[in-house]
Amino acid sequence: MAFEDVLLGLGIGLLVTFFVYLIMNWRLKHRIEMVTAEFEKTWAEQEGAIRRDAAQRSRYVIKGKIAEHMVPMMSDIFQYNPADARFIGAPIDYLIFDGYTEVKDSHTDPPITVVLADIKTGDAKLSRTERRIKEAVDSGRVKWETIRVDI
Repeated sequence: MAFEDVLLGLGIGLLVTFFVYLIMNWRLKHRIEMVTAEFEKTWAEQEGAIRRDAAQRSRYVIKGKIAEHMVPMMSDIFQYNPADARFIGAPIDYLIFDGYTEVKDSHTDPPITVVLADIKTGDAKLSRTERRIKEAVDSGRVKWETIRVDI
């Protein structure tokens, strides 16, 4: 009789365990469905705003890139001869050799000033890299080097 009682107890235990597993599994699936539905609802509500924000940021970037190329033509903003400016794009926008064209064309010897310039529109600020370059220039960590190659 004791062996039959043990088997009956194990059977009932397995049956209870199986029902608990089914109930927990159903509750977990139900909870996942609820969270998924809530996420999809939130995403649907915010997707339009996210897309509008991305489009607006893209427009700002495009306008900034256009401005970077147009600024040398704006004499009220750009105080250098556009022929002296070389567009680099990154990490700064322009390397300007102020006075270069005059030296080249008139064969005179006025001093040439080297200017590193970055164009910003709106509330744009210097990036971390641009700030580090500005600090290097401001502190005089700028040098000339001639690199010779024998080929």
